[in-house]
Amino acid sequence: MNQFMTQEMLTSFAGLTLAVGIIVQFTKSMVKKRFGDVAVRIYAFIISLLLTFLFANSGFTPQGLVLTVLNAILVTMSAIGGYEIFADPKAQKKRV
Repeated sequence: MNQFMTQEMLTSFAGLTLAVGIIVQFTKSMVKKRFGDVAVRIYAFIISLLLTFLFANSGFTPQGLVLTVLNAILVTMSAIGGYEIFADPKAQKKRV
């Protein structure tokens, strides 16, 4: 791969997941400092929804809108999960 991110790359699941992960990780400290940990997940979903509507929209019919939202949820879960796997693969979560 000898080029930066392209529009074609953002039309794929992997490209959207990568873009959401990069954007969220780059800006997460600002969101987390102001709103807390839970807001980061909501923020990731908003970024994912925005990018999915812009680059991988399934249409503006009711079915297309539902598919676009579902795809954004999948991208969000993958971006968040992917970060957690790479950042701390042996992390033990504590229940509060």
